[in-house]
Amino acid sequence: MLSSLEIAQAATLRPIAEIAHDLGLRDSEWEPYGRTKGKIDLSVLDRLEDRPDGKLIAVTAITPTRSGEGKTTTSVSLTQGLGAIGRKPMLCLREASLGPVFGVKGGAAGGGYAQVVPMEDINLHFTGDIHAITAANNLLAAMVEAHLHHGDALEIDPSTIAWRRCLDMNDRSLREITLGLGGPANGTPRQSGFDITAASEVMALLAVSRDLADLRRRLGEITIGKTYNGKSVTAEMVRAAGAMTVLLKEAIKPNLVQTLEGQPALLHCGPFANIAHGNNSLVADRIGLKLGEYVVTEGGFASDLGMEKFMNIVCRAGGLQPSAVVLVATAQALEHHGGEPGGGPAAIERGAANLERHIGIVKSFGISPVVAVNRFPGDTDEEVQLVRRLALEFGAHAAELNEGFEKGGAGATALAEAVVDAANQHIAFRHTYGLDAPIAEKITAIATTIYGADGVVFLPAAQEKIAEFTAAGYGNLPICMAKTHMSLSDDPTKYCAPTGFTVTVRDLRAYTGAGWLVALLGETQTMPGLGAEPAAFNIDIDASGNTVGLF
Repeated sequence: MLSSLEIAQAATLRPIAEIAHDLGLRDSEWEPYGRTKGKIDLSVLDRLEDRPDGKLIAVTAITPTRSGEGKTTTSVSLTQGLGAIGRKPMLCLREASLGPVFGVKGGAAGGGYAQVVPMEDINLHFTGDIHAITAANNLLAAMVEAHLHHGDALEIDPSTIAWRRCLDMNDRSLREITLGLGGPANGTPRQSGFDITAASEVMALLAVSRDLADLRRRLGEITIGKTYNGKSVTAEMVRAAGAMTVLLKEAIKPNLVQTLEGQPALLHCGPFANIAHGNNSLVADRIGLKLGEYVVTEGGFASDLGMEKFMNIVCRAGGLQPSAVVLVATAQALEHHGGEPGGGPAAIERGAANLERHIGIVKSFGISPVVAVNRFPGDTDEEVQLVRRLALEFGAHAAELNEGFEKGGAGATALAEAVVDAANQHIAFRHTYGLDAPIAEKITAIATTIYGADGVVFLPAAQEKIAEFTAAGYGNLPICMAKTHMSLSDDPTKYCAPTGFTVTVRDLRAYTGAGWLVALLGETQTMPGLGAEPAAFNIDIDASGNTVGLF
């Protein structure tokens, strides 16, 4: 079989104008971005305001392993499978961050014959949205420094400035830095740091902004620090929000591309699910629901991360309710959680506790999931059928084999039929916590209900922030948990379905523009680092000028 890059490079893409026309977009509602990409204007939402929404399908997964479980591949193949059975699907995915592309995880366009294309563009600079987010974030940082240098009329206390710079690359040396060295002309010396752009508040708030005016308001409400008298200082107060909005006025428009089989796909925003809220933009979902019969959207990593945040944060922000949930599982992941990679049925049986836990997480929101058993080369019929049987025993609505990687949409038709059936069932959707609950109670509810923890330990810094944020009036905001994606706990070495553990909250951040609080668990970092063998080692240009090694 060809590599995913070779498949993408050999593909014949439909003209993007044809994709837009088939969606029913008017010429004034979209613009081409080269030959294979487009931007959709948000005015389409005004025109289609009275059109009934399609059905929203949320794709998630069991706890991932380092080899990946193919969640994006499943999302794409499900979209292709829905097209193959005569439905009108729309795929909504996040944009790829350069950090993972050149790090360990690789790209974010799917794989094999279940991809969104143009794969190279999508996995690299795409339409420049993430660069615009980086620029807007760092413009605010620069304007804060300029304000301090030119007299500090707002009387900002430099020691309270919490606004960090960002970069769309894994660079561990920037996690903690000292600013302003070299004398008064070079700024005010203090400790600060960088986050990866996907973890920045600008990325977060762009992903939940409803329109340009809402984006402008949210940018103005970013809190950067405090005055010497303890009053909050916002981006609006340092007069940065307007210019930041101008930098983002094109980035707020969702990007239109296509699957290998020609179904439309909206790729927009790229927050990570382990350190951010991990879902594509709200405007992409809203546009998709007006243009498509079924909208397939994906939360990052597993149901305890991207899906939990989709349900408790994104659905609240957008007034959304999923019609069905697809839970991706693989035989090889269950073998890993069973303590014996490649161990066959016995290891799968032991590791199935992880699958059972994730089915329970989905059901805690009032939805019985459809389990997609994503088949990898080398998986035997016995192994994949065992995963299907176990999923049904654990209470899944359905469990179907997905062979989209090798067969495209034709390999996902049974999964598509099961999703259509699930989406027609009545659900009693519910959230994990009420917004009026105290901050500590909301964090504890997520830890106990979703992760299966016995409780939460709040370190002194976290306790201080809880008291501070409650006094400031932020107590009714939802919670975005930043924790490892390698375990249901906050310890990446605890595989399968750990019990008898507590999680530790070391600190909190207030994302007042995005509209939630971020709880930092365990040792989770908001700026990743490259490993000893990053994917960048294998990415190059051949003698003909073609990209090689991208995956």
